[in-house]
Amino acid sequence: MTRHDASATAAAAKAGTDATEAGPATTAACPPRDDVDLGHPVERTAHPPRDDVDNAGPRDAVERAARPPRADAVRNRARVLAAASEAFAADGLAVPLDEIARRAGVGAGTVYRHFPTKEALFEAVITDRLAALADDAEARLASAEDPGEAFFGFFYGTIYTGLAKADLAEALASAGAGLSEELQRASIRLRHGLDGLLKRAQDAGAVRADVSVEDLHALAKGAMAAEKRAETDPNIERGKMTRVICDGLRA
Repeated sequence: MTRHDASATAAAAKAGTDATEAGPATTAACPPRDDVDLGHPVERTAHPPRDDVDNAGPRDAVERAARPPRADAVRNRARVLAAASEAFAADGLAVPLDEIARRAGVGAGTVYRHFPTKEALFEAVITDRLAALADDAEARLASAEDPGEAFFGFFYGTIYTGLAKADLAEALASAGAGLSEELQRASIRLRHGLDGLLKRAQDAGAVRADVSVEDLHALAKGAMAAEKRAETDPNIERGKMTRVICDGLRA
């Protein structure tokens, strides 16, 4: 080995010894970047919730469903129902939804939002009609002193209300066919009220004992059909058929 090689070997040995004593090598620290804060979590700008995105969970959905509808939605629904009530009363189920929207002064989309089909809107109107008749029957039951007068007054009223409101005549003609729960409740209330008036009148001897509520439905529909024809046929006396039917009901 030459003198130069010996010196190189000794220098390398010394460097290894120094490295071992100094411990493992360390990585040089980099200066922090101005655009990154490593000491604090990143703060994000809060954005208001979007109306067209539903990020709520099941509990939020239930709470939202339980909230009362907005005032403008309630007003629009009432306007649609009022317009539909007039339109159906005049023309029955044949009136188109666009015509109801025009009468209500709202867009067709508003009508469809509250009532997806014309049948749904028709049911809502008829529910109100039947509920009003049920209220009348219950009031007569609670306050009338003469059971016969209470019964015949209600029966006459039902016939002539049906004549003035074509939708009610159609509803009575198709009663029981695919009714919603709300309409069924109103129909049941009406049936109970009519049944109560009939039984009281029968117990008082004012109405034949063999007449049932089903008979009254059939007779009322027949009377409405006869009175409707009398409106256009001069040979038929208006009100006569209803009087004949009522005379046949008397005991």
